[in-house]
Amino acid sequence: MEHSENKNNSRSIREQLEHKLSLQQLQINRLLEITQAINNNFKIADLFRIYKDILTWEMRIKRFALYTRFDDTWTCVAHAGIDESLLRHNIEGYLPHFQRPGKVEYPNHELLSGFSIVIPVLHKKYPIAYTFIGENLIETADVYEPVPFVAAITNIIAVAIENKRLFKKQLEQERLKRELELAVQVQNMLIPGVLPRNHEFEFDGVYHPHEAVGGDYYDFIELGDREMAFCIADISGKGIAAALLMSNFQASLHALINRKYLSVIEFATLLNERVLKTTKGDKFITFFIARYHKTKKRLRYLNCGHNPPIMIMNNEVHRLDKGCTVLGAFKKLPAIEWGEIQLSGDAFFLLYTDGLTDLRNEEGDFFDENRVIEFTIENKYLAVDEFNKILLERLDVFKGDLGFPDDISFLSAKIFASADNLS
Repeated sequence: MEHSENKNNSRSIREQLEHKLSLQQLQINRLLEITQAINNNFKIADLFRIYKDILTWEMRIKRFALYTRFDDTWTCVAHAGIDESLLRHNIEGYLPHFQRPGKVEYPNHELLSGFSIVIPVLHKKYPIAYTFIGENLIETADVYEPVPFVAAITNIIAVAIENKRLFKKQLEQERLKRELELAVQVQNMLIPGVLPRNHEFEFDGVYHPHEAVGGDYYDFIELGDREMAFCIADISGKGIAAALLMSNFQASLHALINRKYLSVIEFATLLNERVLKTTKGDKFITFFIARYHKTKKRLRYLNCGHNPPIMIMNNEVHRLDKGCTVLGAFKKLPAIEWGEIQLSGDAFFLLYTDGLTDLRNEEGDFFDENRVIEFTIENKYLAVDEFNKILLERLDVFKGDLGFPDDISFLSAKIFASADNLS
């Protein structure tokens, strides 16, 4: 009799061990299934489906919710046995309390009260997933503990999703890097690398973007044998979008300025229309352009809401402020006037964007227009490249340890009106 009882006990232990081994083999198979799905680059939705099938079909868990982070928001990505309306509850404020697997003790919470266990998945103390499970974990809970297995497959799924997210982010960063490189190339083509220096005039420019690319632009344009033009512009905003918009603006400018039959008013109106069509009113451009006739010694200019350039001639300072409002802000420019100056002697010009006068030192003082004029008067006798070099040095000393708050561009020019030109 005793031998028979021992035999039955041995059979019972063997059956339990076989059953436990079978369950463990099932776990291994499911882990392999998930791993294969990840290696085969299954879509995230398919990984969630596999996860749900394992919990509901294999483990017979009737109620669960898996939360992962998408776009910095915790979202329920897989669930069973839960009314959809309950998932609208925002539980993000509760999640930091769950640092390790344990009980969920919020009996008064409409959603959390339906769960008994939470299993957080952390990566270097950074949470990447939470699984909430209802009371009925598994019918065979007396044979083995299901929580470690649920934690294991949740960890695998969550890490796979996190890796996909990081890979997607890396691809996005590489795309942005390529776009940035393209924008830099575009802007390098916009800003002239070599400006003329001869017996009639000298030009030199400085472009110092706040980021890799910016929205400043200056240019020199030959208009036949007798005329030339020079300009500066600043688009609202920074970065790639500003650089690409400035590229579009330059194309429009070059197309219009070569139409000799256009009056100043027609030129400004058409340029404003093209800017508005491109920006849809979301951005605007401040712009200054001057057109010089070499034989007539006549300078005509238009200032579209830009910082007034400085002109010094015969020791007199002129602010070139006649024009209109900014481009791209209104369908119709409310008023347009242009300036006209007869050059009676050699003239020095300084065109600049507002990044120059917005520069502030550690005491909170700005490098304002008065400082700009004072510096220009003191150094107008220098060659334009030397003038720009010293101005940059002065700005660097002025700001101290502070950075440049915006794009800074300036264009210096000398027009030798006293030079003989019979062309």
